[in-house]
Amino acid sequence: MRSITTFDIQYAHRFYGFKGEAQYLHGHTGTMTIEVEDTVNQGVNMVFPCNEIKKIAWDVLKNFDHALVLREDDPLLPAVLGVYKEQGILDGHPQNTMKGPAFKTELATAYPDCRLVVTKETMTVEGMIKITYGLLKDKLNIVKITFTSGDNEASAEFPSDKSMDRCPLCGILLTEEGVCPKCGYRKKS
Repeated sequence: MRSITTFDIQYAHRFYGFKGEAQYLHGHTGTMTIEVEDTVNQGVNMVFPCNEIKKIAWDVLKNFDHALVLREDDPLLPAVLGVYKEQGILDGHPQNTMKGPAFKTELATAYPDCRLVVTKETMTVEGMIKITYGLLKDKLNIVKITFTSGDNEASAEFPSDKSMDRCPLCGILLTEEGVCPKCGYRKKS
């Protein structure tokens, strides 16, 4: 069975080197749907609480919200960094509070202090799915991600190859020590 959650991401990007409208800097409201699969947790009668899926995913993906996403070879990147430095916001600002932890993967690097994500490839809906799965595959048993942005939509399915140890009282993941971070339940060994 699956638990499914959806949320919106506001971002700006461009397709550097693309011939068409998308070569210009523009913004989107993207809608991401993440599907998590496992057995139904007997204690709480659900696969995984959707608010917990959202919390886990959003902790990482909020770096994309209200962010500029540029490819690493885009000539706009040094210009943007220069302007941010000149304005004193390159290393953050006290009002920049909705940021996740910085990350660096093979496909993307997040600079949350300046609301910037630098990607290896052009940020398409397909690219966002690849980045998202890479960031979350060890935290959630994701079997499908769908991302819609403007007129574009893509989805990808992933193998359900693991069952994660979850709390029988609230359904969330147990720590490596077998403790529920939410309610304190301890797994009996």
